[in-house]
Amino acid sequence: MIRLNVFLLIEDVQKKDALKFVATELVEKSLHDKGCIAYDIFESVTVDNHMMICETWASEKDLEAHMASPHFKELVPKLKEIATLTLEKFNF
Repeated sequence: MIRLNVFLLIEDVQKKDALKFVATELVEKSLHDKGCIAYDIFESVTVDNHMMICETWASEKDLEAHMASPHFKELVPKLKEIATLTLEKFNF
């Protein structure tokens, strides 16, 4: 299995609601992708401009298919316009 932690540093806190909207759409669509075990977004309770998307995939092949999906290709660039993304990847 593969776990991805995608940290989102929001450049402009006034765009936080826009980020939540896009990230929520990504989560809702990604949960239906083959091999998706878990996919959710979390907001820091201590720092206003930090959020995290946590995702778990059954295999690398499933993750690659997700990254090639229309919703990923449409929504991730929108996230990158609002926030700086940092990725941690774990295989277990």
